[in-house]
Amino acid sequence: MSFEIPESIKVWSQFFHPVLMWVLFGLTVYALYLGVQIRRTRAAEGDAKKELIKGKFNIKHHQIGAVLLALMVLGTIGGMGVTYINNGKLFVGPHLLAGLGMTGLIATSAALSPFMQKGQGWARYTHIVLNIGLVGLFGWQALTGMQIVQRLIEKL
Repeated sequence: MSFEIPESIKVWSQFFHPVLMWVLFGLTVYALYLGVQIRRTRAAEGDAKKELIKGKFNIKHHQIGAVLLALMVLGTIGGMGVTYINNGKLFVGPHLLAGLGMTGLIATSAALSPFMQKGQGWARYTHIVLNIGLVGLFGWQALTGMQIVQRLIEKL
């Protein structure tokens, strides 16, 4: 039994991954902002702390982080799947390898949550370092991804 995907779906499916990743890049920067606000809240005192607590930055950070984790993993799998469907192979290069690395970083970062909730400083600092690396890789991925998108557009 052979299942053939219509050509129009094959062509346009290639653009779902880049659009999703740009949205996730924006959410990642927002999660970074929330994380900085959590640090500010921890360091604040008195009325300033009371005012920052009202922002519920910790809850928002956890929620955005959970969405990021799920969508980044699914986006990585989806991007690889669409590439394979359209080309019959994956192109093993810096973009793919860095994307897989990012997926590993975000999963490891999220796995530190139970330790951070118990007040483990090493887990907080590791979480921060992993996520700074993630944001850096994500920025680079966005640029290399746009080069790939340009090649796809040229083929249309």
